[in-house]
Amino acid sequence: MIKVNDLSKRFGRLEVLKSVSLDFHTSKSYAMIGPNGSGKTTLIKCILGMVLPDSGEIKVADKSIANDWTYRHQIGYMPQIGRYPDQMKIGQLFEMIRDLRGDASNLDEELIKEFRLNQMKDKRLHTLSGGTRQKVSAALAFLFNPRILILDEPTAGLDPIAVETLKAKILLEKNKERLFLITSHIMSDLDELSSHVIYLEEGKVLFNDSLDLLKEETREVKLGRAIATIMKRNLTQTLTA
Repeated sequence: MIKVNDLSKRFGRLEVLKSVSLDFHTSKSYAMIGPNGSGKTTLIKCILGMVLPDSGEIKVADKSIANDWTYRHQIGYMPQIGRYPDQMKIGQLFEMIRDLRGDASNLDEELIKEFRLNQMKDKRLHTLSGGTRQKVSAALAFLFNPRILILDEPTAGLDPIAVETLKAKILLEKNKERLFLITSHIMSDLDELSSHVIYLEEGKVLFNDSLDLLKEETREVKLGRAIATIMKRNLTQTLTA
């Protein structure tokens, strides 16, 4: 579904992505993990078309995304921090997005109902708590039934009930030939939601395979411990090189 081929990006002297090549397939959920500065955010922004790479290519459904933004209709994006017009009401925001997209014939409003956002439709966005903003962002990401969902720290700030609601939604939709790309610092969430793991460090992919294989290779049961083992192994190799 998404193919990243030999992608590189530099900001000044800082090389953020170093010849990154990855394949993302439908019906799978990828946990993208790495320390701060590893290149996760830059890679996501390249896929979204928000950052242009210095070299390499990204294809969605076998078509290059270069100079063609129509592929974005296949993507639902949930940012870590949703930024919306302060004076706009929740209901107005959803109406505006529906009007902008123009393809409102097959909407997925399940999260709007589960999060009871219709009951808050007259609340202005600047009055919302961080958790409610997250609920709005999640509902918008799923609204147009996208084949690709990119979720950046999706459970951050959500109350326990909302966390379980969103997790259940992800697990349900993962079985409907959708592709999920999820970043989070909460390893237990990724352990539960992901089928595959991509670990980046200093702009390079150090692991890219199934979650089961990662646990088998590291002999760890939990994802957090498995990632810690990979990090320690890489540090040891760096120090002895």
